[in-house]
Amino acid sequence: MAQVLEFRLPDLGEGLTEAEIVRWLVEVGDVVAVDQPVVEVETAKAMVDVPCPYAGVVTARFGEEGSELPVGAPLITVAVGAAASTGATEASDASAGGSGNVLVGYGTSEAPARRRRVRPTPAVPAAANGRSVAAEQVGEPDDGRRAQTAGRDASGAVATARVDESGATAAGRAGAPEAVVDGPVPVISPLVRRLARENGLDLKELTGSGPDGLILRADVEYALRAAAVQTRTAPVPAATPATAPATTPGGTRVPLKGVRGAVADKLSRSRTEIPDATCWVDADATELMRARAAMNATGAPKISLLALLARICTAALARFPELNSTVDMVAREIVRLDAVHLGFAAQTERGLVVPVVKDAHARDAEALSAEFARLTEAARTGTLTPAELTGGTFTLNNYGVFGVDGSTPIINHPEAAMLGVGRIVPKPWVHEGELAVRQVVQLSLTFDHRVCDGGTAGGFLRYVADCVEQPAVLLRTL
Repeated sequence: MAQVLEFRLPDLGEGLTEAEIVRWLVEVGDVVAVDQPVVEVETAKAMVDVPCPYAGVVTARFGEEGSELPVGAPLITVAVGAAASTGATEASDASAGGSGNVLVGYGTSEAPARRRRVRPTPAVPAAANGRSVAAEQVGEPDDGRRAQTAGRDASGAVATARVDESGATAAGRAGAPEAVVDGPVPVISPLVRRLARENGLDLKELTGSGPDGLILRADVEYALRAAAVQTRTAPVPAATPATAPATTPGGTRVPLKGVRGAVADKLSRSRTEIPDATCWVDADATELMRARAAMNATGAPKISLLALLARICTAALARFPELNSTVDMVAREIVRLDAVHLGFAAQTERGLVVPVVKDAHARDAEALSAEFARLTEAARTGTLTPAELTGGTFTLNNYGVFGVDGSTPIINHPEAAMLGVGRIVPKPWVHEGELAVRQVVQLSLTFDHRVCDGGTAGGFLRYVADCVEQPAVLLRTL
């Protein structure tokens, strides 16, 4: 007999709680193999192919292209086993248990051990103390049905729910109202309990998407978002003339989701948590531009201006390591980082993204140019992976490409600083005691005042400006 397994949208990492379906890669009735991509989704970080951990026949898809699904929501159902279809091979134990793979390219863990089959039991009455009695597991042969444990809390108590041959719970999936259990709620994390308590949410009304029905933070957040949407769409009773509010002017509402929503959340967190300060200086970039022109006249691969600025940043961070750090307020420690993973702001059609050049301190100008070009093209096409968009320790923001001279950048949380670079334009400048037209740029540094004082920040920025004005200063660090 075929067994229908439900595959839910997996945790995509980095705190992402939802994804938008871009394109389905399989149809209902298709035969799929273990770890075969079944859908292409877009998160706030990147485009991702989601692989299915089961081998069998697709029996249902959930969600249309363009719709958003929260992590833990049903994605597809797959019939596995000898009777799944005439075109599908019998699924092995590993196939039925899943491969453990979450995202393509992120590795595969061992399949979990198979659970002992249990006989489904009818609902049992509540005990005298008001708590439900857990169904007792037995080791008798399978009768065509399978039981699934719904969760286990700190006390070790277990609640069970029946699952029919289609893989749906007898109460919730079939459309019948699911009874609220008075026993232990399958929640382990105290943060999840607190989040529900602070928002007046009854955890007993939720169905967990974690292992064995464990209620995760994503389940609580999804329920809260659903409640908010229901509140916004509920009809509002007409107010009396005496209490009627003023008419709100018409306008267009743009949802904060995807990249725009992720940027909004991150920038708000930065402004809320980081006591930042900004200093800036004008610098004569004439010699830097001449040095770049001389490098590119040799016939070797071209060196980008961004690569030279990145090389200057890594040299400055070697002198002022306080700015390549992060703050752990729980431990009340400043964590100075050994490697420089340099992020750079890139504007795309999907919004602002910050790809990260890993180990930028170990790369020369030519290697930096090649990596910047590769990541910029990936950002443009929307093919950056989550790993290429996370893990930065310092950010370089070249907003001069927008034709502006200066800005006060917002730190890319949880980093400690960001260097902003304005446009390089001809301006009158006193050079060697005489007024001349030089290529001038404004540099600005926003830094976390917890990691250092103004003297350190000013020293960093002044060293960067000296390298821009006299690139030969970098020879000391080569």
